[in-house]
Amino acid sequence: MAETGSGTSSGTGSEKAPARRSAKAEQTRAGIVAAALDLFRAGGYDATTMRAIADEAGVSLGSAYYYFSGKEELVQAFYDQLQVAHAAAAESAYDDTVFADRLRRVMESFLDVAEPFHDFGGQFFRNAADPRSPLSPFSADSAPAREASTALFRRAVEGSDLKVAPALRQELPDLLWLLHMGMVLFWVYDDSPGQRRTRTLVAGMVPLVDRSVRLTRLPLVRGLVDDALGVVRQLRGA
Repeated sequence: MAETGSGTSSGTGSEKAPARRSAKAEQTRAGIVAAALDLFRAGGYDATTMRAIADEAGVSLGSAYYYFSGKEELVQAFYDQLQVAHAAAAESAYDDTVFADRLRRVMESFLDVAEPFHDFGGQFFRNAADPRSPLSPFSADSAPAREASTALFRRAVEGSDLKVAPALRQELPDLLWLLHMGMVLFWVYDDSPGQRRTRTLVAGMVPLVDRSVRLTRLPLVRGLVDDALGVVRQLRGA
């Protein structure tokens, strides 16, 4: 059959087929993730099985395992999706050059995109709190999501009106990401309507961070900052 068509026609078809398969694969993959999130929300992470996820997604168990090695990898896919949504929501933050406004918007935009998933956020945290878990934000498996999140804070610093020593500027995105992780932990346990307390925390915390970072330019403070950064580098290399 392939030999009856012209060379041009055959080439075009073979070029389009992988694209179609890729699109279908991505659709199937997204459907499995969506099914998993629905079941995690309804019955909890620990009680949900891969077979139940496959049934909910309308695929075979073998297909589910073809795309994901297990529930941990499904959660990593969710992390990646959440990070893409966070990056899109934070894009408007960089229209302004005021560092405090940028930082506030980056942190608030996470709360905006994560709010629909708050009801089972605690379930993920119980697993992520184990430093040996691949779901830990510090694990090698979480590196892509961690690096993407840190990049948002790097953009918040670069091109802003913030003036700090080069050594601190280099480390600041990682330090802001750690601050962000602290906010996420607070958010997980925030049972106020719409996680209002977390938003109040961000509104009060950002100006303090902004003023504190700017104070590091003072000679008296700069030495302390250099010492602190030295400790950070030692811990990173340990």
